[in-house]
Amino acid sequence: MAEVMLTIGDRRHNVACRDGEEAQLRRLGEMLDQRWAMANRASGGLNAERTMLLIALMLADNLDQAENRPSVDGGPSPAFLNRLADRLEALAETLEKPAPSA
Repeated sequence: MAEVMLTIGDRRHNVACRDGEEAQLRRLGEMLDQRWAMANRASGGLNAERTMLLIALMLADNLDQAENRPSVDGGPSPAFLNRLADRLEALAETLEKPAPSA
């Protein structure tokens, strides 16, 4: 069993994985870390648990989009474009809100 140290935001996490899976685990940890700053701002910096929840929701949204993406041949449907626009507007609203003072 291998162990990998991931740094996500300002926290370090030791995570066990099967031998040979270290690079994949590091790559996944980097995906989380890349989203940390935006999620932390959106959560108002309240706590790491809430920030991680927002990161999980962002990644779930990306997965949902990938799974529901129309075929390359037909182009995006109007429903898909409307859902994407709604998501982008909601994200923009969240980012525009000032973070509460600590």
